[in-house]
Amino acid sequence: MAKKWMKEEKLLNYIGGLWQAPSSGKYTAVTNPATSEKLVQVPLSAEQDVEGAVEAAKKAQREWALVPAPQRAEVLYRVGLMMKERKEKLAQLLTMENGKVIEEARGEVQEGIDMAFYMAGEGRRLFGQTTPSELKDKFAMSVRAPVGVVGIITPWNFPIAIATWKSFPAIVAGNAVIWKPATETPIMAYELARIFEESGLPKGVLNVVFGSGSKVGQAMVEQEAIRVISFTGSNEVGRKIAAECGSRLKKVSLEMGGKNAVIVMDDADLSLAVEGILWSAFGTSGQRCTACSRVMVHESLKEKLEERLMIEISKLTIGNGLDESIKIGPIINQAGLEKIKNYIKVGKEEGAKLLTGGYIMESGSHGRGNYFAPTLFTDVDPGMRIAQEEIFGPVVSLIPINSLEEAIEINNSVEYGLSSSIFTQNVNHVFQAQRDLDTGIVYVNAGTTGAEIHLPFGGTKGTGNGHRDSGVAALDVFTEWKAVYVDFSGKLQRAQIDVE
Repeated sequence: MAKKWMKEEKLLNYIGGLWQAPSSGKYTAVTNPATSEKLVQVPLSAEQDVEGAVEAAKKAQREWALVPAPQRAEVLYRVGLMMKERKEKLAQLLTMENGKVIEEARGEVQEGIDMAFYMAGEGRRLFGQTTPSELKDKFAMSVRAPVGVVGIITPWNFPIAIATWKSFPAIVAGNAVIWKPATETPIMAYELARIFEESGLPKGVLNVVFGSGSKVGQAMVEQEAIRVISFTGSNEVGRKIAAECGSRLKKVSLEMGGKNAVIVMDDADLSLAVEGILWSAFGTSGQRCTACSRVMVHESLKEKLEERLMIEISKLTIGNGLDESIKIGPIINQAGLEKIKNYIKVGKEEGAKLLTGGYIMESGSHGRGNYFAPTLFTDVDPGMRIAQEEIFGPVVSLIPINSLEEAIEINNSVEYGLSSSIFTQNVNHVFQAQRDLDTGIVYVNAGTTGAEIHLPFGGTKGTGNGHRDSGVAALDVFTEWKAVYVDFSGKLQRAQIDVE
């Protein structure tokens, strides 16, 4: 399958409109997590490659910023159309390198298509404001200006969607982009760069430098010419990036995961709640920053919910995501498997009751890939580590509650604040929950996943630092506000001093 789609045995960096081997000469293998099949070799680039990308980006950005925004938008329209034409190919490649099931891969590619058309529309907006001046014969307005060269660092779990959330608003706003994709999933970056190349985007406006965070990511943070770092990944790495960018007075946007919860009240539609929990907890094998890993269930429904979840979990098909009948794919790598396995041990030691799952699947066809059995704990105390820390796997913990107030308190007790959900038929509970749940995203009678691209994506507390991906809010990351005053009075007016 890999040979059918991929023409390259070794990927190349895309710098200044040219495909280039890494200056280090080093590569590492990209492996299909479902089969352990080697797909391609990805460069392990060095600081010199980042420096080359910065020089190309600086030169290109000066010209790109002068292109009228509606014309910049035309490039994104073409990118969206090409992604639409190649949707199935991109989805197949995404499943091979990432492991998520094919229907999810198609959905992720569609998200990128939607983002292209949405941000292209902003090319005719990019709204500022006009406002009355305090003084006679004076005009006042604000406009958005591009920052310059921006750096984006994207994760493996959504290798094309998150990249479009960041690169498309940056490009339509007049910036040049240097992109470091995750080394586990570089094929999506290669394909998107090819699409941009064919779209007519001027050389140097988009640059892709493959490599590790310690080399390429660190070099991007240290480059003074890169004025924005937009990062999605772990809290630990995000904190380090924030500290280093802060010392350089460099703007930084962080999205760093979640410990998301579904609340099931006593009046909930139980069938709908079960469906929402299954999708949120086990879709993408739980490897989403919005994945549901906690369920606060009213004690009156606890036993029924456990029974229903056990039945439905037993029906889940697990395997290679290219098979249309499969509902759960593999974990990205062995390190991910071991992390999940360790949390199962922690949960047992803390006294949580394991109802199903909790093991690496090593028999039959599963032995060739990185599979972990869907796992359900119950009688979990809110203070347990499995209820506080991000596991990033198909593990969900049931926590009994007696009231909405208790559920909200438990939801808000964790370090993160990305996504939350409530299942209820009580309109008063709906409005109380959307007000009091301390998360950047709140769902009502739906799971914790499924963000739409025209709304801001991100969260509170340890999830981020106040910026958002997607929606109009994404433009705030990649633009600076400029206030403009035009005085046509023919005399010097001194603002508040001359106000009568």
